[in-house]
Amino acid sequence: MKQGKMYVTLFLSSLKLSAFTFGGGYVIIPLMRKIFVEKYHWLSETEMMDLTAVAQSAPGAIAVNAAILVGYRIAGVAGALITVLGTVLPPMVILSVISLFYEAFRANLAVSMVMQGMAAGVVAVIFDVVLVMAQTIGQQRRVLWMVLLVVCFVASMLGASAAALVLICGGIGMADSLLPKKQREKVR
Repeated sequence: MKQGKMYVTLFLSSLKLSAFTFGGGYVIIPLMRKIFVEKYHWLSETEMMDLTAVAQSAPGAIAVNAAILVGYRIAGVAGALITVLGTVLPPMVILSVISLFYEAFRANLAVSMVMQGMAAGVVAVIFDVVLVMAQTIGQQRRVLWMVLLVVCFVASMLGASAAALVLICGGIGMADSLLPKKQREKVR
């Protein structure tokens, strides 16, 4: 694919994803996966999972972070700029319009019901992300990662800080990567 066409595809894909994704940043991740991993094959499943983990861990909105990382991975700095523009443009326009009519939107029963219905769909999409990431970890057959997955899930259900869990798991991952390969094989 030619560079110019790739930039246009990156921008339009990001714009479309952002314009039609409701429910927060986590919802955009499985849709990005479908486009950039399954449709265009620009990223592998593992790369997408790694980029998602970094986007989740970095400060800021996960959708914007993921767009920057995916764009950079695919087309460098220009790709990052293009995808972030495509990602922030739709919400900026939509929120600007909504802010003009906020009182009417807030009081409208139909809008309220639509938002409640969309919330149910958002839960399903986020659950899809969790299942795909857990499946990818399971395919690696690394006991350490599977145990961490379960422990972190239980800890978060018990009210543990997400930031603390991410930092602890990052530290464990760093320590694991520093182990000689033979010792890592024993943990499998």
